[in-house]
Amino acid sequence: MNTPQLVVHRDKELMAQAAAARLITKIVDAQASRGYASIVLTGGRNGNGLLAALASAPARDAVDWARIDLWWGDERYLPEGDPDRNDTQARAALLDAVPLDPARVHPMPASDGPHGADVEAAAEAYAAELSKAAGPENHGSVPAFDVLMLGVGPDTHVASLFPELPAVRETERTVVGVHGAPKPPPTRISLTLPAIRSAREVWLLAAGEDKAEAAAIALSGAGEIQAPAAGAYGRSRTLWLLDAAAASQLPRSLYPPASA
Repeated sequence: MNTPQLVVHRDKELMAQAAAARLITKIVDAQASRGYASIVLTGGRNGNGLLAALASAPARDAVDWARIDLWWGDERYLPEGDPDRNDTQARAALLDAVPLDPARVHPMPASDGPHGADVEAAAEAYAAELSKAAGPENHGSVPAFDVLMLGVGPDTHVASLFPELPAVRETERTVVGVHGAPKPPPTRISLTLPAIRSAREVWLLAAGEDKAEAAAIALSGAGEIQAPAAGAYGRSRTLWLLDAAAASQLPRSLYPPASA
């Protein structure tokens, strides 16, 4: 586990714009060195805010959108096109406006898909899709994502890994069905902590006063079962991107600037 790096911005708008610029740089660098980039998207107001900022960023067209693989960290198990699904919101914020290769966009299954109400079968199908995309150089059953983004909930949840629930305790599977989530809808699909930790970089996004306590808990040495955000880290870098409100309960000792 590497030591998390923190970047604190004045407000959520500036945080979204700066994170979008940072993501563009990561994608362009990966494409230059390897030919493609692999990114995991997150939903929620911070994830969608970043995508909206990316859509309007002057450097947006520096990305070769046809050479990017997009995955999701979690999904609400709802019918395709439902406005509450993360992939529906991502398409509205950015994806429909850029020339992606549809074969390289990997939404999680919907509840009206081939698996019907069986969320466990849907999770297994997504795990199989990840495994198929993993190359021998990845040394595992998921691709080595360049950047995996996660929103941090007020209860410290990330993806759909909620404190104390079975999904956050999973150590073998890469994708699980989630039942009884404490926020609606209760049925979801989520990457597990082992899958999250396969990413080269994990970025945790938190903006707003309602995220301040969660950030303080997760960065204070809490256990991952009680504070799932504490267990989310990348193989080479873990980056917390916060606004001043979300960072307001952090001790100043945690404020060193992240390296470029």
